[in-house]
Amino acid sequence: MKPYIFITRKIPENLLTELYEVAEVKMWDHEDVPVPNDVLKKELEKADALFSLVSDPIRSEQLTNCPNLKVIANMAVGYDNIDVKLATSKGIVVCHTPDVLTDTTADLTFALLLATARRIPEATRYISNDEWNQWSPYLLAGTDVHHKTIGIVGMGRIGEAVARRAKGFDMNILYHNRSRKEEAEQKIGAKYCTFEELLEQSDYVVCLAPLTPETKELFDEQAFQQMKSSAIFINASRGGLVKEPALLEALQKGIIKGAGLDVFAEEPIRATHPLVQLPNVVAIPHIGSATVETRDAMAKMTVQNITRYLKGEQPIAAVNLKELGV
Repeated sequence: MKPYIFITRKIPENLLTELYEVAEVKMWDHEDVPVPNDVLKKELEKADALFSLVSDPIRSEQLTNCPNLKVIANMAVGYDNIDVKLATSKGIVVCHTPDVLTDTTADLTFALLLATARRIPEATRYISNDEWNQWSPYLLAGTDVHHKTIGIVGMGRIGEAVARRAKGFDMNILYHNRSRKEEAEQKIGAKYCTFEELLEQSDYVVCLAPLTPETKELFDEQAFQQMKSSAIFINASRGGLVKEPALLEALQKGIIKGAGLDVFAEEPIRATHPLVQLPNVVAIPHIGSATVETRDAMAKMTVQNITRYLKGEQPIAAVNLKELGV
């Protein structure tokens, strides 16, 4: 019998050819509706492989009864939606899609920074609401980006790509990371500093760190208090890195100047979310890697991660092979 693969969201059929060649494939046939938890649990009872998205929780509840499951392939660079430790204890390989989305996500991160700094969404609404009656010198005046200081928290592949873009704007580049990136320091001119130093010195604080137990709510009341009152905070990583009530208070009280947010603690958010209601916030719906080219590449890598493992080959990108002794 062929292995059985379940896909948790509608993916273009032309990208799944390799899966159909090696397995029986079932796909949740709704592009914009998450697979219900009861359906997912039922599918995992018989699946040999799971093609999942970052919005799918794959934790103890979902993994209670999955006797045949050999591989979970997440169509994302992050995998905080998966209980990797539990999966490893069950002998399940967890895969992801690094590299292919690096530049696309960096583009979006810098676009979010620019849009927030120059108040682009506000300006768009100003015209669409028919409020533009005359020109004035400080009409929707924003903040310069060039020659300012950017502080990047999380200097992984995406962080380095953002730093390269910042260099093109003649920005002073600071970064904080678990380890020094000496090559990036030499090539880009980035300067390593402590988290506290970065917060105190940066005009733009950009969060690109992974969500881990150590980084959960890293940006709390104290962190925002340490920033300049003119600072703009950008989060294109995970919402869980931010204590949202603390960010809301910092924005309402003028502790920091503004925020550009691609991610939130609970997603999706509604228009009534208090952060969305603030004029100094640019909020977008977790679209960091959302270009057709990159999403196609991510889907293809996810397919290859599954097919390679089912064929007895090493996946392109897996996060727990060492722990599994593979």
